[in-house]
Amino acid sequence: MAGSNGVVVVGCGPTGLLLAGDLAEAGIPVTVLEKRPPGISNLTRAFALHARTLEQLDMRGLADELESLGHPLTRLGLFDGLTLDLSGLPTRFPHVLVIPQYEVERVLERRAREAGAEFVHEAEVTSLTQDASGVTVLGRGMKPLRAAYVVGADGMRSAVREAVGLPFPGRSVIRSVVLADVRLTEDPPDLLTAGTTGDAFALLIPFGDGYHRVVGWHRSHDVPDDAPLDLAEIQDIVRTALGRDYGMRDPRWLSRFHSDERQAPTYRAGRVFLAGDAAHVHSPAGGQGMNTGLQDAANLSWKLAAVLSGRADSSLLDTYSAERHPVGRTVLRSSGALIRLAMANRPWTRGLRSALTTLATHFPALRRTAMHQVTGLGYSYGPGPLTGKRAPDIPLPGGTRLYDALRPGNFVLLTQTPHESASRPHLTTSQWAGPQTLLIRPDGYIAWAARSPSPTAVEQALVGYVGPPVHST
Repeated sequence: MAGSNGVVVVGCGPTGLLLAGDLAEAGIPVTVLEKRPPGISNLTRAFALHARTLEQLDMRGLADELESLGHPLTRLGLFDGLTLDLSGLPTRFPHVLVIPQYEVERVLERRAREAGAEFVHEAEVTSLTQDASGVTVLGRGMKPLRAAYVVGADGMRSAVREAVGLPFPGRSVIRSVVLADVRLTEDPPDLLTAGTTGDAFALLIPFGDGYHRVVGWHRSHDVPDDAPLDLAEIQDIVRTALGRDYGMRDPRWLSRFHSDERQAPTYRAGRVFLAGDAAHVHSPAGGQGMNTGLQDAANLSWKLAAVLSGRADSSLLDTYSAERHPVGRTVLRSSGALIRLAMANRPWTRGLRSALTTLATHFPALRRTAMHQVTGLGYSYGPGPLTGKRAPDIPLPGGTRLYDALRPGNFVLLTQTPHESASRPHLTTSQWAGPQTLLIRPDGYIAWAARSPSPTAVEQALVGYVGPPVHST
């Protein structure tokens, strides 16, 4: 059970599981609370991992396993024939990995359990109380818990967000989106098959177990989420959007939902943090939901570990919302723009969509910007030329890579010449042939960069970011 020096994570989805695994591997006591009973459901909406998320998972030694379970997609079709070719992305993962969310959860949960995270299922948070030293968590199906910090990764209807009184402003962007898992008599022409007419859109994604996930919408079927849904409605939507239904049959799951655009005004309330859908929700266009949540967790986990281990001041935790809130806002706007363009049915909106398609087709820089935003490679946390930017997977001596060096959750110092420094257990040093000295954060972003710095300047940077050295006695 987490104590006053540990963390309670509420929510056992991908965001909460990555966060719990990171904290447990860092030696931080962590307890995960989940309303669902044990076992991972395959009735999930998310179906894709983008390049930057795969890089984050590579830093944890998980990407190769997930790659073996999914299907890489190098071309991402949008609308009006516009296709983004991801094969040239500057990454080890120049594709979208089509993989059901339940496979991601299974791998992340195994890691978190093996690292020592504790799980309490069928536990529903009802209230939180904070004071200067920690947070007390009360709920049904659980004993009271005391922790230094609490992270709400409990989805759009977050009990944690409600308990701390943070608003969730926004609105519904699209109603009556249908989901189904079906078998197909005919194979679609592409791994990911998508189409739109303005009055309808549909998306087919294979699970790899003989079933396909169908996502669809039709303008004339604007009904409440609890309205009855059958296979005939799914078939009609798909035929309208794609021209055929590929012999859909044997549905194992049917569901209807609405898509909101909402974001909390801040991701921190004292000792309580929000991550994933508890902090932001947006349209499913671009498949960015699970990815944004996982990257929230990657940003927050090392900061919590540094503060709880005494290596950093608690003010470091303010940078979580400062860095991730703008990213969430951008994702909300870009995914909203994509879904509105896909739904366009008026002449002027279709004309706008056609014009944007033409621009993207003829201007490679515009396509590159769009690809880097959708895949997460283009986001940064600082205005400087290097500081706050994503660090590429730099080759290191001995045939290793930067992302290998980041696997222990440490900072990594890259220098042109050896740097002599007193011991810092949470620092890895290596030489590289680049023009600058770089200090890489545990989440793979550049904390500090300098050209030919003095040993004193390097040491000052290490004290400021990693903490003072540990002197043996």
